[in-house]
Amino acid sequence: MKQTPGFRMRMPRGGRLFLATCLGSLFVLVLYFQSITKPGKTLHTFGPRKSRSPLQTLYNGDQLELLAAQRSLQGRRELLEQACLSHTRKRRVLSPEDLKHLIVDDKHSLIYCYVPKVACTNWKRVLMVLTSDGRYTDPLAIPANEAHVAGNLRTLSEFSVPEINKRLRSYLKFIFVREPFERLVSAYRNKFTRSYNTAFHKRYGTKIIRRHRPDPDPEALEQGNDVSFNEFVQYLVDPRTQREEPFNEHWERVHSLCHPCAIHYDVVGKYETLEPDAQAVLRLAGVEDTLQFPTSGKSTRTDGNMAARFFKHISPFYQKKLFNLYRMDFLLFNYSTPEYLRTR
Repeated sequence: MKQTPGFRMRMPRGGRLFLATCLGSLFVLVLYFQSITKPGKTLHTFGPRKSRSPLQTLYNGDQLELLAAQRSLQGRRELLEQACLSHTRKRRVLSPEDLKHLIVDDKHSLIYCYVPKVACTNWKRVLMVLTSDGRYTDPLAIPANEAHVAGNLRTLSEFSVPEINKRLRSYLKFIFVREPFERLVSAYRNKFTRSYNTAFHKRYGTKIIRRHRPDPDPEALEQGNDVSFNEFVQYLVDPRTQREEPFNEHWERVHSLCHPCAIHYDVVGKYETLEPDAQAVLRLAGVEDTLQFPTSGKSTRTDGNMAARFFKHISPFYQKKLFNLYRMDFLLFNYSTPEYLRTR
């Protein structure tokens, strides 16, 4: 039997080309929408959008494994944010007067909040080199007293409110902190046990002796140069002290100097890991190949063991009062209660 051939309709050639073009275009559109809706690696952009921000490299870099120092810096920033949420009920609105400790480097888009007794002399030296347009090249060649001269570096408080907000939004902001009681003992040793600090002896020592030493002799009242650590602690926890005037910056709490719950610091460095943390900041600033952070040559640096010796003769009553005074710095910067502390 002869089979009847099947009937088949042929599409014109022009129609086939049109269909192929439509399918190809649809495929390209699908790929495009997949690419633009794919989650990105970073949520934050700091500085111009033309190039990749150094902060993106630090916290969300392309490398398979972040360096230990980088992971540590990211963890500190996250812990600080969590502590602020847990321990601060109301964030106060800052005024320019609150920003006197924030040093600005417009050339490298940096803001550094300096904390006395946390390598701030060397950081000021570094920033003088960065902002000097060639006048300074070696941080250690800058005398320590010159690093602290008012006017050598600009602070955020000198700018108008719009300029302040502009810099806070776009600059790399960093801070270095230290175990609170080690910093406090370091401040006491430097300001009250060194014979050359006569200005502090006259300004604070005489007041401390007059108020907290029973039957002081006339020479001590006049010179103020033999304040004991116990007397210094009593002065700090005395309610009259802060009612009369703010704490001196050398023993003021870090959270009062730098306002870490109101200002979003990108890097929280620590004195205990000063060298790698400082190197990370210089890397972010893009100057790690031309500038080295000065290393400390001190052989009698105040550490936990030395702090323990000073606190040995402080009564539990005053230890507890002092810990409560500095408690927020312990909490915000993730420092544990010292083992030598006796608060009961």
